[in-house]
Amino acid sequence: MTNKLLLTLFTLSIFHSIQAQTKTQSASVEKSVFSIQTGFLGLWVNHEAKLTNKIALRTEVGLDAGIFAGYNYPKTGFFMVPALTLEPRWYYNINKRVRKSRNISGNSGNFISLKTTYHPDVIVLANYDNIDFISDFLIVPTWGIRRQIGKHFNYETGIGIGYIHFFNPDKVSFDNDSDVAVNLHLRLGYHF
Repeated sequence: MTNKLLLTLFTLSIFHSIQAQTKTQSASVEKSVFSIQTGFLGLWVNHEAKLTNKIALRTEVGLDAGIFAGYNYPKTGFFMVPALTLEPRWYYNINKRVRKSRNISGNSGNFISLKTTYHPDVIVLANYDNIDFISDFLIVPTWGIRRQIGKHFNYETGIGIGYIHFFNPDKVSFDNDSDVAVNLHLRLGYHF
C-alpha cells in the first residue's frame, strides 16, 4: 500500500514539475507581431520579431510630428517628418504574467528597450513653407508597457531619457547646449 502511495505521489510530483516547466517555457514573445499605431504626435507601422523568449527586435517606419514657435513665424507651426526606428525590447515580466494567468498575446507586457531613431531632413507636411528641418539621431533607453485590448487592438506607453545628435549642429539654436532627448509616448494600435 505504501509503495502504491509513494508511486502515486512521485508520479504526481513529476507531472506537476513538467506542467510548471511547460508554463515557464510557453511564456515567450510572439514570433512576429505586425501593427499600425497612432498617437498624439504621429503615425507608425511596426514589426516585432522574436530574438529570444523575452527579447524582440522592433523595426518601425512612421511620421513623427512636431510643434514649433519662433520669431520668424506669426503663429505656432506644425510639421511631420519621417522616422526610422530600430528598437530591441526586453519583455521582462512575461513569465510573471503567465503565472498570474494574464494575457501576453501581441507581446503584452512591461519592457525595457533601447530606442534608436533617425529623422532625415525631409519634411512631409507642414503649415509653413521653407522650414529648415535638421536631421537627427536619437538613442533613448526606455521603460514601457504594452497591452492587448481584445483580439486586435493594443495600447502602449513609455518614457525614457537619452541622447540626441544633430547632423548639422551649426543650424541648431537652443537656449542651452544640452543633447538630451526625451521619449514620452502614448499610442493606440491595431495588431494584424
